[in-house]
Amino acid sequence: GDGAGPVVLLLHGLSGSAESGYLRGLQQALARRGFRAVALNFRGCSGVMNDTARCYHSGETGDLDFVMRTLRSRETGSLIGAVGFSLGGNMLLKWLGEQGNRAGVFGAAAVSVPLQLDICATRMDAGWSRMYRNRLLHELKAYLSAKRAHLERIGRTEEARRIENLGDWWGIRSFWEYDRRVVAGLYGFRDAADYYERSSARQFLGAIRHPTLILQALDDPFMTPAVLPEADELSAEVLIEVSRHGGHVGFVEGLEHGRPRYWLDARIPDFLDDCLDASHPIGKLCGTAHLKRSHQQQNL
Repeated sequence: GDGAGPVVLLLHGLSGSAESGYLRGLQQALARRGFRAVALNFRGCSGVMNDTARCYHSGETGDLDFVMRTLRSRETGSLIGAVGFSLGGNMLLKWLGEQGNRAGVFGAAAVSVPLQLDICATRMDAGWSRMYRNRLLHELKAYLSAKRAHLERIGRTEEARRIENLGDWWGIRSFWEYDRRVVAGLYGFRDAADYYERSSARQFLGAIRHPTLILQALDDPFMTPAVLPEADELSAEVLIEVSRHGGHVGFVEGLEHGRPRYWLDARIPDFLDDCLDASHPIGKLCGTAHLKRSHQQQNL
């Protein structure tokens, strides 16, 4: 959007980018409602390699914090919100909990969030979820190969060696193995379990101090209902809505002119508008009572 409307930062998911379709669609929907949406590419996701072995992971909130501080300094006087999808949603919720009152956002939303990473990693090894696992792992391993070649080409031999020392990553067959060897190896976690324990956003939900909407689907192939928090895990500012159907970052509610119409493109702007409306009882929508009701929702 143009002008002086509120700024909304969008965060993509694993192996995505600022050009991902779900981000582009929401950007357009937000612009129609007067928001100025900006999408963040995590390190190495813009099509241009960064020059170190590090890139990003579910719990890496340092880059997000830097971008939010930069936005606040450049957009003095502007309200700032944020929306994260999948891995980006986990990152956003973790950051919101870490920051507490310091987050300084007028509202936030997170979609299809792997709130408990160990459960999600195990789920990806079962049934037809393995199809998604195999595709994502292939993309991640291809990225490692390209990153190593890039680092060698620009003379960053020590950084290239860090990737080389991870071993034969082409043989990795599960997220547990990938996160044990690659994420733990590059980011200093003891193992995959340590990474999952320290990076899962579920444990941070009670510390969130700004209006936050979480949208989940019971048929999400990346997770099970076991990732959903209990009512007493939420702060009063967190609203969670769970639909029976929606898949992973899907939530198609019908067709419009022969193209899918996505419920998210209406629900998220509606929520952010409500956060800006001083007369809207947003506080009454958040917290334990709505969590219990939302589990009964039908198709969206």
